[in-house]
Amino acid sequence: MTHDRDTTQAAAEQAAAQPVAPEPAADGVGPTQAPEGGEPGEPQEAAADEAAATEPAAPEPEPEPPAKPEPDYKDKWLRAEAELENVRKRTARHAATAEARGIARFARELLPALDNFERALAAAESQPENRDHHLTDGIRLVQAELLGALARVGIEPDSPKGERFDPHRHEAIAQQPVEGVEAGTIVEVYSAGYRKGDDVLRAAKVVVAA
Repeated sequence: MTHDRDTTQAAAEQAAAQPVAPEPAADGVGPTQAPEGGEPGEPQEAAADEAAATEPAAPEPEPEPPAKPEPDYKDKWLRAEAELENVRKRTARHAATAEARGIARFARELLPALDNFERALAAAESQPENRDHHLTDGIRLVQAELLGALARVGIEPDSPKGERFDPHRHEAIAQQPVEGVEAGTIVEVYSAGYRKGDDVLRAAKVVVAA
């Protein structure tokens, strides 16, 4: 019995003297060994520095645009005033042109009636019994008032007897030789013409010396 106790004690001492192998980790990987010559945290710090070096640099802030200059309000006002004045002049010119056209159109419609008025008066005054009649004098006054109304809007009669024939102002209805008169001279006015300034509303109908 003493021999068995001695054998068991010797086996226990021999087991205690043997080195204990490290147990494997649960995932089958052994314990992490620190690299030789370094501290355990150095690989993580190196990886962090490398990642920081590879990250793109933050873009620099864009410079602020320069401040816009203050507008020249006086120049803008002068330009607007000039444009407004041009509009006023243009409007007045268009209105004057439209008025002149309206007057000219009305006068052209009225002129044939004035011609007939003149022929009727001339026929009445050619009768001996009507020479001293006050009726024809009154009608002449009415005719003068009508011609005065036309003159006030710039329409004037054109009776060019004795003048040179002008195809832009006159309409020749006949030619006849006249002794002592140069050819191309108007010797008789059959129907007076009318003008408004330089515009011919109706050409005068004339007889020209040949």
